[in-house]
Amino acid sequence: MASLKVTQVKSGIGRPQNQRNTLRSLGLKRIGDVVVKEDRPELRGMVETIPHLVTFEEVE
Repeated sequence: MASLKVTQVKSGIGRPQNQRNTLRSLGLKRIGDVVVKEDRPELRGMVETIPHLVTFEEVE
């Protein structure tokens, strides 16, 4: 099954609480952190709420 590699590229400081919570629930704490998670609709939705803070790519 495909996975998503999510990288935090901007800080959550000064952002609304729901965006900071989304970063934390993805497992991202600081700029440059990278997580690889299973590609699921829930994860895609979380990434789509903070596209200005993260980059993502599909990995096999």
